[in-house]
This record gives sequence, C-alpha cells and structure tokens, in this order.
Amino acid sequence: MSCLSPEIFMITVTKLKGQSFILNALYIETIEAFPDTTITLLNGHKYVVLETVEQVQEQIYQFYRSINLIGTLNQEVINDEE
Repeated sequence: MSCLSPEIFMITVTKLKGQSFILNALYIETIEAFPDTTITLLNGHKYVVLETVEQVQEQIYQFYRSINLIGTLNQEVINDEE
C-alpha cells in the first residue's frame, strides 16, 4: 500500500506581507476578491493573499490535473450522457 505525500494536496500562496505558505487545496471552500483575494476554508478560516483569484484557480486546476481528478470528472460526465 502506498502512502501519499501531504504536499500533493497543497498549493502555494503569499500573504500580503510577502510570506509564502501552503494550503491544502481540498479544504478550499471559496475564493473571492474584496478587492484582495480572500480564500475561505471549509472550517471557516480566511486567508488574504497576493495572488489573484485566477492565479489561485489555476493552481487548484493544476493540482486536480496532477491527481487525475479533472479527467475522472470529465469521464463521469461522458458516461452519464451515454
């Protein structure tokens, strides 16, 4: 049985003061611009980051692609349509 490294579930973002940190992409509930980008996790914690909403979305998209979740979702849609 293989053990997954916790880093594969993470994205890197930057606090407004310039400190980079890592978030678990699976726990992100919302990403909003107020105008600063604010990431809200499922537990209610909020993080204001330098990255734009689009940049955070791209990191999440790349993460999902890296674990083949995007392909899995697309395949399920195709199977449901048949």
